Amino acid sequence: MSNATDKLSIVLLSTGLGVGGAEQQVMYLAHALVAKGHQVRILSLIPIGQMGLEAQAQGLSVHSLNMKRGVPEPRALLELINLLRQWQPQIVHSHMFHANLMARIARIFTPIQVLVATAHNLKEGGRWREVAYRCTDPWCDLTTQVSQAGLERYIKVGVVPKHKIKFIPNVVDSEKFQHHPEVRSKIRQELNLGDEFVWLAAGRNHEQKDYPNMLKAFAQIAQRYKNAILLIAGDGFLGSKEETLAEKLGIESQVRFLGVRRDIPALMSAADAYLMSSAWEGMPVVLLEASASGLPMVATDVGGNREVILDGKTGIIVPPQNSEALAKAMQNLMELPLFERQKMGQLSRYYIAENHSFDQGLIKWLELYYQLLNHKQKNL
Repeated sequence: MSNATDKLSIVLLSTGLGVGGAEQQVMYLAHALVAKGHQVRILSLIPIGQMGLEAQAQGLSVHSLNMKRGVPEPRALLELINLLRQWQPQIVHSHMFHANLMARIARIFTPIQVLVATAHNLKEGGRWREVAYRCTDPWCDLTTQVSQAGLERYIKVGVVPKHKIKFIPNVVDSEKFQHHPEVRSKIRQELNLGDEFVWLAAGRNHEQKDYPNMLKAFAQIAQRYKNAILLIAGDGFLGSKEETLAEKLGIESQVRFLGVRRDIPALMSAADAYLMSSAWEGMPVVLLEASASGLPMVATDVGGNREVILDGKTGIIVPPQNSEALAKAMQNLMELPLFERQKMGQLSRYYIAENHSFDQGLIKWLELYYQLLNHKQKNL
């Protein structure tokens, strides 16, 4: 029987290791497990991205199957099977749809003591993906969801049986994300910002994020508040339809597409409020980061957003795909006295520290690993 003092051998299998929220959770978990003395190998299906390279530089064991995006490769499946046979981990913990599916298929061909699969979104694609999850569920010991809303949806649509899914929320490093006045001054100076009211949005340009909704809402704000600025940090905006839409709406002078930034904590210190316009979500890591940074937020009522934002207390929740409602909430927040916005931010940081801390997340994962491992060993 395994107990809480036993060191575990764990493989964290991820679809990719780029700069997304799911990848950030994989890295949080890997660093925390290694710090506790566990043996951790991180394996990416596709070539190692930015976060993976950073993890390698920090001494973590990071590997890749070097799959091409969108291209099924039997070679990669065989390589995964061989690596698992060679490493013989006690725990395989997969993250995101393609890695979850690959791990389950690999288990048909090689023994895996415990397999945990984490779904990082309310919807991970079309209906066929949910059918694939359901068909391969027998080869997985437990599926976890990052939001309660996601868990309830997965049970409702039959993706996984109720007794084989568990909610374990995303976490945030609240030491890394916190407000620094000196950083605020530095970044605002670098961006040639004075006393403007700065909205920040961060995330790749993807249909899920519904940036057209955000831009249409901000156009209504820009008409009324000439000192309002929207900063958008993320990949895929250069020459995009969103850039064209900003020009068409006449707000190009008040919207700045910053591209990929690795200084999001600093940008959050520089901002006055955080904005999210997503059409669907899991539990957005960026909202946890904004909360830890003490930012009041306006976000759409999708996925686990209500699990992060206390509506009316730490931010404002609005219906998705409704730019008028989004703009109205932004206006309401901007018109609050500074001390009210600061109070919202302080409560937000406290709430996140109580419910989504780094340490709490590690405890939950280790408890789950040991529980599943002991159950498996009992039934041998």
